[in-house]
Amino acid sequence: MRFDWPLFVSVFAITFVAELPDKTAFAALILATRAHPLAIFLGGAVAFVIHSLIAVTGGGLLGLLPPQAIKIGSGTLFIVLAVFMWLRREPEEEELNLKKAQGHFLKTMWVSFVVIFIAEWGDITQFSTALLAAKHGSGKVATVFIAATLALWTVTALAILVGNRARKLIQPKLLKRIAAVAFAIVGVALLLGLGFQER
Repeated sequence: MRFDWPLFVSVFAITFVAELPDKTAFAALILATRAHPLAIFLGGAVAFVIHSLIAVTGGGLLGLLPPQAIKIGSGTLFIVLAVFMWLRREPEEEELNLKKAQGHFLKTMWVSFVVIFIAEWGDITQFSTALLAAKHGSGKVATVFIAATLALWTVTALAILVGNRARKLIQPKLLKRIAAVAFAIVGVALLLGLGFQER
């Protein structure tokens, strides 16, 4: 079976844009100013793999529903998520409750895993991954999983590289607005049956 590159690119782009203004990226950024960058990335990477697995599994169960119900439900939820993203507080205003990670490499990995796993639970990107997995069916679950996970890893790597200078370089409000508009466009496209291949 040929790899679905158009789907991969669309899922990657949606997840990447949605994750940029998220508190999880800022959690990785803050941790990167306090501990070993590679340990932080590895801990976060494992957390994202688990979250993506949970999301596509949930989406696979949703995929058992009739196609029309999935199209309407997915489109509606994407629009709701867009509104939520547009209205939610800025990442700087949210309590990240991060503890300084010191000492051993594995300890730093563990702290990173716990912080990112908790911060990402029930996050918009987790819901969007589940919705996209449901929309495209079991035959496309692997593509959705790989694209979403790589997008989350990419955002985490960028946040770690930018470090404590990101607060000056990134405008969270603008990124949040872009992500919200992208989600709204995806929602409308799903409702109209545009832009995404049917199963």
